[in-house]
Amino acid sequence: MSELNKQPRIATGVVVSDKNDKTIVVAIERRIKDPLYGKFKRQTRKRHVHDVDNVAKLGDKVRIKESRPHSKLKVWELVEVITEN
Repeated sequence: MSELNKQPRIATGVVVSDKNDKTIVVAIERRIKDPLYGKFKRQTRKRHVHDVDNVAKLGDKVRIKESRPHSKLKVWELVEVITEN
């Protein structure tokens, strides 16, 4: 499969910071089952996301997708705001 035909990764998370201009920080939470004990653990990753119109606010649930690099840290962009806080 060539690089041009790949589908971008899509994730859902919660906005934890909207202080920068055209940038939000989104926390993406995953639940991973421990292989030995079977207990579910939470794993959180923070991603810097390109938000052109500054529509997402703190606490909003958003959908993001992987994109071209916009800066050193921003390789994700906002697709939609799912629920507003």
